[in-house]
Amino acid sequence: MATVVLPAAARGIGAAPLAGFGAAAALALVGALRAPAGTAVLGLALFGILHNVLELRYVTGRFEAVLAGPFLKLLVALITGIVVCRLLPVSGATRAAEILLVYGLLAAACLHSLRRRPVLLAAAAALLLPAAAASLSFPGYHFVVLTHLHNLVPLLFLLEWSRGLPRGRAGFVAVQCGWVLVIPALLLGGVLDPWFAPATATAGRLAASYTPPAWLDTSAGLRFVAVFAFLQTMHYVVWVWFLPRHAPEASAAFARRAPALRGGRAWLLGLAAAAALAVLFATDYAQGKALYAALASYHAYLEFPVLLVLVLGIDPIRRSPRASR
Repeated sequence: MATVVLPAAARGIGAAPLAGFGAAAALALVGALRAPAGTAVLGLALFGILHNVLELRYVTGRFEAVLAGPFLKLLVALITGIVVCRLLPVSGATRAAEILLVYGLLAAACLHSLRRRPVLLAAAAALLLPAAAASLSFPGYHFVVLTHLHNLVPLLFLLEWSRGLPRGRAGFVAVQCGWVLVIPALLLGGVLDPWFAPATATAGRLAASYTPPAWLDTSAGLRFVAVFAFLQTMHYVVWVWFLPRHAPEASAAFARRAPALRGGRAWLLGLAAAAALAVLFATDYAQGKALYAALASYHAYLEFPVLLVLVLGIDPIRRSPRASR
């Protein structure tokens, strides 16, 4: 008889996880205000690869009905093209090719999800074409926006997970919106400027990656680095602590798809890869970051079709034939 894994959301959620989010947000905010560059760099070196592995486990397990078959193979092929672009020397051509591949992936996701909804598919095409043109015209803004949007993505996954909570969902959602939306707004609005430590040269260099080009030479640069450092840290809290603990059904579904990584083996893979990358970061930070940016494309872009399904209100869990086993 197959073992039934009861979704954690169906069992409810107590005060401890909410307190955990609160404590993590407080510590992440202190780090973002007092040492934004150090918080961003150290967090990436320690948890970057590990959270990649655990997020892929969650997304491909929980949303196995979406990420499957020829569609998954197409997505992997497109993302592999993005990885190749990121491994090549940065140039106008590689940046343009990556942007085109990103919009190709979005178009494939729209076509797959909306093929029976022609009106919505036409509307999606009407949005994607000018968006692609804008990204190609202003690539600097394209990559900065994607960088910050990726750190906002956990909110949608947490909202989707919380739909199964029998009680306390309003409080859970309020806590998530607090750290995802309210704290970054306070940082960007300058409300917390009095608590910032003096800017460092490292923070100035990082600002180029996290600040819209028009604001790069203003005081907003340090604010954007702080926002990134804060949200990145909380991003790791979601994928390394909360969802592995509170969504065991996703891990069980992933184990059926990839039995070689069942149990703690995914953790071992993530920790081993993280250790190897940490050594590279310590010896050559620029090369380590470039390699990480390339490998991270898989977990970042596989989110897109799932997010599209969630935004459209389609239930990807109920459509899975395995979800009821």
